[in-house]
Amino acid sequence: MTAAPTPHPGFGAFGKIHREFFDALGPEGWTDVAGYEGVSEKILSGRLDPERRAGAVTRLARWQPGAAVTTTVAHDWCEEVFIVSGSLRIGTAAARDQSTLLPAGTYAVRPAHVVHGPFFSDEGCLLIEFMYYPPTP
Repeated sequence: MTAAPTPHPGFGAFGKIHREFFDALGPEGWTDVAGYEGVSEKILSGRLDPERRAGAVTRLARWQPGAAVTTTVAHDWCEEVFIVSGSLRIGTAAARDQSTLLPAGTYAVRPAHVVHGPFFSDEGCLLIEFMYYPPTP
C-alpha cells in the first residue's frame, strides 16, 4: 500500500500537494458529480474538509451537452469559476428565452452562502473551479 502524499507546507492551511506539470485534460481521474446528470469532475489539487471548514480544491468540471442543474445551490465555501470552453446558461432549458448565456471566458467569484443557479449547457462546457474556505485570521 502506498502512503498518501503529504501536503507541502508552502500551501499553509490549504494543505495542497506539490505537483509539477501534468496532463490535466487526460482521460484518467474524471468522476461523475453526484446528483448532477452529465457533469463530471477532475480534482487537480487539494481537498475540502467541511467538518473543519478548511481546505481548498482546484478542479475541472466537464458538462456534457444538455447537462443541467435545475435548482439553485449555495455552498459554505467560497468559489471561483472560469468557463474555459463551450458555454453555460443561467436559467432553465424550459425557460431558455429568459436565460442568460455565459460564453467561454466568463468568470464568477462568490463568497460562501451566495445562492446561484439553476444552470444548463446546450453545447457542453469545461470549467475550472477554485473552491476554498478562507483561512482564519
